[in-house]
Amino acid sequence: MDIYVARQPIFDTKKCIFGYELLFRADMANFFPDIEGDSATSKLLSNSFFNIGIEKIAGSNLAFINFTQELLLKQLPLMFSQDRLVVEILEDVQPERDVIEACQEIALNGYIIVLDDFFYKPSLEPLIEVADIIKIDVKATPLEEVGDLVKKMTERGVDLLAEKVETHDEFNRALEMGFRYFQGFFFSKPEVLTGKEISTPQMQLLEIMAEVNKENFEFNRLEKMIVRDASISYKLMRLINSTYFKRAKEISSIRQAIVMIGEVGIRRFLSLISMAGLAGSKPDELIKVSLVRAKFCELLGDHPGSSVETSELFTLGLFSLIDAIMDDTMENLMSQIPISGNIKEVLISGTGDLSGYLTLVESYERGDWEEIEDATNIMGIDQSDLPRQYMESLGWADSLNILQ
Repeated sequence: MDIYVARQPIFDTKKCIFGYELLFRADMANFFPDIEGDSATSKLLSNSFFNIGIEKIAGSNLAFINFTQELLLKQLPLMFSQDRLVVEILEDVQPERDVIEACQEIALNGYIIVLDDFFYKPSLEPLIEVADIIKIDVKATPLEEVGDLVKKMTERGVDLLAEKVETHDEFNRALEMGFRYFQGFFFSKPEVLTGKEISTPQMQLLEIMAEVNKENFEFNRLEKMIVRDASISYKLMRLINSTYFKRAKEISSIRQAIVMIGEVGIRRFLSLISMAGLAGSKPDELIKVSLVRAKFCELLGDHPGSSVETSELFTLGLFSLIDAIMDDTMENLMSQIPISGNIKEVLISGTGDLSGYLTLVESYERGDWEEIEDATNIMGIDQSDLPRQYMESLGWADSLNILQ
C-alpha cells in the first residue's frame, strides 16, 4: 500500500525549525472513505520509523504525530525514541482516569506532550497537568480571544503553539502575546510588497539562477556571471578542489570548474548558493521548501505522455517563493529577470500550461489530499508515484547544506 506522508514545519520565536508535524494519508484510492484513526497513526508510525526512516522525513528534527485515545491507552509512543517523537493528543481524547495514567507514564519517560486543537474546559485540567505544549488553531479561535488563556497557561509553565498562522501580522501578534511556537505558511509570504528596490548584488544572483536553469545555458555567459561574484567563485573553487572530487591536479579556473562539475552539478550548486545569498535573514526552511518544490516539480514532469521540459519545471519550483525570499511582488521580480514566459505566467497569475504542477506540489505541502486527487486525475499523473517522488525531493533538499 502506498503511504502518503507530508510534513509541515513548526517554528520557534526566532523562526528556526523546532520540528515537523507529519500528515498522513493511506492509498489515495481510499481517500473518501475515512480511515479509522488508530489504523492511520499506526501505519504512519510504522512507515515513518521502520520503512521510510524518520530521518528522511524529518531530518534531525522532532516529528509531531497525532495519537488517538486507544493508542495512548496502549502506550504506543513508548515504542519509539523520545528524542524524535512528539506525542500529540487529539482533541477528542477523553480525560478519563486510565487515559490520564497512560499520559503520565508517557510523560515520565521523557516524551513531549502536546494537546491538539485546544479549547479550554475544566475537565481537561488533568491533561493540562501533563502537557508541555498546547496548540491553538488561530483560525478557529482568533488571537484576540485567547489572550487570557495564553497568560494562564504561560504562568503554569505550559508553552503555546499557534497553528494555521498564515500571515506575518498573525505571527507577530502571536509572538507578542507569548506564543512560543508557530505552525502555518506565514513564512512563505512576502513581508513588504511596495517600494522595494533590488540591489545590484541581488540582481546578479537572480540572473545567475535564471541562466543556470535554462534548458541549454551558455557556459561563456555563466562563466562571466560567476567571475563577477567573488564569494561564488571562491565557493565553487573550494568545492571542485575538495577531497570529494579527488583530483591529482588542482583546478585553477572558473571555466575548468564549470566543466568538471558538470551540467547537473553546476545547476544544483549555483541554485543553492544563489538562493542562500538572496535569502539573507529569512528562515532556512524557506530555502529548503523552494528546493523541495524544484525537485518535486521536476520529478512530476517525468511521466509517460509528458511534453514539458523537466528543467523548466525545476526552475518553476525553485522560483515559486522568490517573492517571499526577497520581500517583493512577483510581478516586479519577474519583470527584471530573463526567465521563460511559461514560468512567469504561473508565478504571476497562477495560470498556464505549467500551473497544474505547482498546484499539485502546494497541495501536497498542505496535505490537501482531495485537491491532490483532483489534480492528478486532470494531469494524468500516476498517484502511486507521488510518495516516492516527495520523499526523494525531501531527501535531496535536506542533503544540501543551505548555509555553506
